Amino acid sequence: MERCPVATLVLNPALDVTYEISKLVADQKLHAEKTYIDPGGNGINVARALKRLQVPAGCFTILAGEIGELLYRLIRRRVADLHVRWIEGETRINCTVLQREPHAQFEISGVGPTPPEAVQEALIQAFLQEARNGIGVLTGSLPPGVSEAIYGELTERLRAENARSVVDATGEPLRQVLHHHPFLIKPNRYELEEVLGQAVPDVEAAAEAAWSLHRRRGVHYVCVSLGRDGAILAGPEGVLHGIAPSVRVVSTVGAGDSMVAGLVAAFAQGWSAEEALKLGIACGAGTVEQPGTELFRLDRVEDLIPCVKIRRLR
Repeated sequence: MERCPVATLVLNPALDVTYEISKLVADQKLHAEKTYIDPGGNGINVARALKRLQVPAGCFTILAGEIGELLYRLIRRRVADLHVRWIEGETRINCTVLQREPHAQFEISGVGPTPPEAVQEALIQAFLQEARNGIGVLTGSLPPGVSEAIYGELTERLRAENARSVVDATGEPLRQVLHHHPFLIKPNRYELEEVLGQAVPDVEAAAEAAWSLHRRRGVHYVCVSLGRDGAILAGPEGVLHGIAPSVRVVSTVGAGDSMVAGLVAAFAQGWSAEEALKLGIACGAGTVEQPGTELFRLDRVEDLIPCVKIRRLR
């Protein structure tokens, strides 16, 4: 089957700075053992991962200031097709601290500038045109001043372009998008609990919740990422549980974005739900093996795919 076009929208990009340290000590200056500087923003990570999967995607984003200039230089080499609108202000910086003993990860998200409505709309129009008859990926946090209803509104606008919407959001933006019947959502366990207002203690509960969102709320596919417990994919074919292979976890940054990219790459090429779940889990597993915000290697993903076991729950 011919691959359909894919576009990602990144309204709140970031420069990701990651420090590896031995241990956090309050009120003391610490020296990092390693430092990583990478392009950030969920949609940028998805576009980076899609390029590695040899499914090129247009990446549409808004940048500002000196940090934006640096981010631009980093992004343009790592995504297939970059489209940028420039605004006043300064692109945000996100910080991740990886503590070795005891193993822990701390993340701080910065605050970016508010995009003018005219600039935002021009970017969105270009994004919709690129995604026409294909897949539009809506993922990540929103900048100040942008409505939490925007992903729901864009899901409708994508549908008008005969495009399928893939949404990876949290809190109110995710809650609102459910009213618009997106093609695919990918909450993790915490995000699912937040939007449902109830605990999701195990795989079976996640499967039941995902099936309910598919059947009762009209979401075509619901993928729930469960870390070491793998992931659930509920859709027209039923409910599948993908069991993740055992890998050494170095950093979880970008793992969810990598899973989204795997799912998108599979569906863009007309693969089955089972194949999509296997690829998504393998991409996530390959990414957690990498330091900082580095993503998976394609050869490693190819090795991991046969290690992903699928069982049917419904």
